[in-house]
Amino acid sequence: MTQRWQRWQRLLRQAIHGEEQDYTRGSIDRAIVLLAVPMILEMAMESLFAVVDAYFVAKIGNEAVATVGLTESVLTLVYSVAIGLSAAATAMVSRRVGQGRRRAAAVAGAQALLVALVLSVLIAVPGGLFARDILHLMASDPAVAETGEAFTRLLLTANLPILLLWMLNGIFRGAGDAVTAMRALWIANGVNLILDPLLIFGWGPFPEMGLLGAGVATTIGRSVGVLYQLWHLFAVGRAVRLHLRFMLRPHWDLVRRLLTIAAGSTGQYLIASSSWIFLIGILGQISTTATAGYTIAIRLMIFTLLPSWGMANAAATLVGQNLGAEQPDRAERSVWRAGFFNMLFMAAVGTLYLFGAPLFIGLFTQDPSTLQSGVLALRIISAGYVFYGYGMILSQAINGAGNTRTPTVLNFICFWLLEAPLAWWLAMELGWKEAGVYYSIVVAESALALALVVVFRRGLWKRTVV
Repeated sequence: MTQRWQRWQRLLRQAIHGEEQDYTRGSIDRAIVLLAVPMILEMAMESLFAVVDAYFVAKIGNEAVATVGLTESVLTLVYSVAIGLSAAATAMVSRRVGQGRRRAAAVAGAQALLVALVLSVLIAVPGGLFARDILHLMASDPAVAETGEAFTRLLLTANLPILLLWMLNGIFRGAGDAVTAMRALWIANGVNLILDPLLIFGWGPFPEMGLLGAGVATTIGRSVGVLYQLWHLFAVGRAVRLHLRFMLRPHWDLVRRLLTIAAGSTGQYLIASSSWIFLIGILGQISTTATAGYTIAIRLMIFTLLPSWGMANAAATLVGQNLGAEQPDRAERSVWRAGFFNMLFMAAVGTLYLFGAPLFIGLFTQDPSTLQSGVLALRIISAGYVFYGYGMILSQAINGAGNTRTPTVLNFICFWLLEAPLAWWLAMELGWKEAGVYYSIVVAESALALALVVVFRRGLWKRTVV
């Protein structure tokens, strides 16, 4: 028992320190742990950005909070593009690293960087010109536009750090260097955490900038993280080493494949996000307490889903590298094994939520109606946690093979052709109210997981060319 614990300690230390590994050989369980641990910590750091900003901005006033919420809604487009580029970079880099073609992996990464620069400009120009109009369009209160115009304009025009922080971490994950990706977000969050109160409230020699200070702090923090990433890619080159000449001449075939893969992953994010907005709309017609309870429950669930996202990203890297090494069977075994681990974790969390829902929701609210609604949401939605666990792994694994079209189609079918009409029918027609919305989520997510199992077993993803 002691020896086993010591082995686990050594393995966790290796995962955190980031020693270079060959993930196409040896123990699959060991490969999953070495990749998943830093990826889990990376996802935790990403979520910390929003938590820190929300904490300090809430002290400014309601208009500031509303502006942040509206701006985040607009930035969904930026995040979806960033997530798409990150998935494309992971798929293309991991395949070439698995083939032993590190220079080709670097060229693919450089082309992804070039694409990100162009897309950033296409988002920044209209964002800078129409920031005020966007806020007026989305908010009925003119005070929100007055308060948040500078904040919104800054984040839309300075969207490049958002794109690059996600996309460059996709390169590191594809190369198997998950630790550098994790450290980049640690650095970015650390800078943001220090600068937020200094620039918002004007502590010491710093000017009091209010809401704009939150935007400046976040932008500087992300930019410092990006500089750390670029230094590792262009100067250190431990995983892959980029050169400026790889970017100066576009490789149109690579660009086309990058955009094809990115479009599918972006579509998955947009389909899922828009379906959740539709569900919130239904809850808004039922009652305010239903919406509040659901919001609290979802925030709790997203936090506990972070380890699963880290596991899913690890599965994507293992698929790409093992397909590149012409070991499709090992790629498949890695995914089933990661799915099994994720299922155990999600089953444990689901059981915890089932019996401890009043305790967890009670940490956020003492209002009896909101508490009751949040408990109902947490218990019903967590009933499908085992399915969610497998679904996340299989979806990211297929994405990691470069086939983003299939998960996109399945997401559309399950979320818009099944979940949305079912939620409306159960909640509004049958009178199940918010419970109908929650049951529709369980049905749709479970159906998606089962469909992904069927698709994955067919094995067509093994023949995807990236």
